[in-house]
Amino acid sequence: MELSNNWHKLSYAWGGPLLRGHFKLAPADFQVEEQLGFEPDGAGEHLWLFIEKSGITTFEAQTLLARHFSAALRDTAFSGMKDRQGVTRQWFSLHLKKFTDTQIAQFQHPQLRILRSVANSRKLRRGSHKSNQFCIMLRNISGDTDESKIRLDQIKKNGVPNYFGSQRFGNADDNASKALSWFQGKTRLSDRNERSLLLSSARSFLFNVLLDERVKSACWNTCIDGDVMALAGSASVFTSTRATTEELARRIAEFDIHPTGPLWGKGPLTTSGEAALLEQRIVSGFPELAAGLETHGLTQERRPLRLRVNELQTHFEDTALQLEFGLDRGTYATSVLRELIVLETA
Repeated sequence: MELSNNWHKLSYAWGGPLLRGHFKLAPADFQVEEQLGFEPDGAGEHLWLFIEKSGITTFEAQTLLARHFSAALRDTAFSGMKDRQGVTRQWFSLHLKKFTDTQIAQFQHPQLRILRSVANSRKLRRGSHKSNQFCIMLRNISGDTDESKIRLDQIKKNGVPNYFGSQRFGNADDNASKALSWFQGKTRLSDRNERSLLLSSARSFLFNVLLDERVKSACWNTCIDGDVMALAGSASVFTSTRATTEELARRIAEFDIHPTGPLWGKGPLTTSGEAALLEQRIVSGFPELAAGLETHGLTQERRPLRLRVNELQTHFEDTALQLEFGLDRGTYATSVLRELIVLETA
């Protein structure tokens, strides 16, 4: 069973990358900022912190904050995972009986700083933020820049396949294999964060395999028989049988809805017809991975197959390319970049 993510072998929607260039030569070359989409209420026992970090993981930042404020890790929370490499800004919360401005001001760390603090009546929940805003600088660009401008316009107008990014699968691209070994009882895991990471990786692997098949068939951004559709910007889904073919096509073209694929878990598929047959065929190739996800309590969910790139702005200068854009939470900037450029690191 091949469980490598094979990031570069996944099918391309628009014909493959046209450029080559360096990625993350300096921390400031990759910047991402969470957009909450709402304001904390300003009162309560939960201290919400908007922080900037560089060179450390989200889990490491969580530990540093918990230690400084003398909070248990279980009483700290964050909305989204952010890259180690780059300048990333995100929200954390800590459940504290009391806290002072002095305590906040005294926090000092060379790789993490507090940009804003505010009280809130509730804990920050995973996935609470609405979107992420990216500013990315690609350097030492080579290739057909004129043709790439057409590609960028294509991405802006039509989106890209909503693949899980390569970072979901570990530096050695072996998280899905590790998950399978755990499911088979060959390895034991005591760390809760590692268990959660491997479950997510296994789920993401199955989703990417299904999406790859639909990209090959040119139906990742269209509706097929029996599809379940997602309402853009929400967790709401509905079966495609509830609308006419013409209505579905119009709403997809307007980015109002997206076709979806399964995030595997226990329970019946909500698709039917052609879509269900395809999903069952894909998952039948990885029975132990699917069974492990069910055994560990995950339930069937849906994820859009298409990723809209919001407010894409680009600027070429000599051999550099700067891109700014927004993406919904839980999606990956590298899924956008892979349709344009082969990324190299120093």
